[in-house]
Amino acid sequence: MSDPAGYESAEQLREYLLFHYGTRTEVLPWDFGPEGGLDFPVRCVDALVDKSSIDPSSRSLDVGCAVGRSAFELARYAGSVLGIDFSQSFVDAGNALVREGQLSYEIVETGLLQHSATARVPEDIDRTKVSFAQGDACHLDEALGRFEVVSAFNLLCRLPRPDAFLSKLPSLVSPGGQLVITTPNTWLETFTAKAFWIGGTPETGEPLEALRTHLEPDFVLEVVRDLPFLIREHKRKYQWSVAQATRWRRV
Repeated sequence: MSDPAGYESAEQLREYLLFHYGTRTEVLPWDFGPEGGLDFPVRCVDALVDKSSIDPSSRSLDVGCAVGRSAFELARYAGSVLGIDFSQSFVDAGNALVREGQLSYEIVETGLLQHSATARVPEDIDRTKVSFAQGDACHLDEALGRFEVVSAFNLLCRLPRPDAFLSKLPSLVSPGGQLVITTPNTWLETFTAKAFWIGGTPETGEPLEALRTHLEPDFVLEVVRDLPFLIREHKRKYQWSVAQATRWRRV
């Protein structure tokens, strides 16, 4: 299995467990810094998902779920949530969190210096509603069926064929259901050949408008927001980015 982003590495697993489950002081051990970028998977659900239209018995699908925090947050509202990720390492971590509610990992301080931490699923979330499976967003199985909520948080610009993923969405989202997408639009040929970028070139134009051409008329755009996020690499090095966040309603 090709892994150009290194998502099967122990380093990436540690970073994403911290990104999804780290406390404020674990992620940002300073009394200054961009606090607005913390708890990104939680804020994606809080800021984008229309909770009022989710039936408690409904199904949700979180594609590119990484180590699962957004899938667990969706379980606050949906009857069941399936998280799919290309990384088996991430999926294994998610399923361990379903079983145990917590998972130990290491936080890098600097160089080879680390300290132990524990990722925890909030106790008020019913973990039995959530399951994780390895899968390819560009080749999703039609047997998955339909979902009332489909989410893809920071996935698009890491896919080799984002157009293949987008073309599957009309058959995955139930009529009246919602699709929520975030992307920092970090298009790189390491992951996606330029011919398949969703915007960001003179030919395809601004990313939101390019995304609109792929989703309309099957979806109607309801919400557009800018959501910052902060990823800690070690105590003195961070990635601060701003995701383009949208919610779409299936016609």
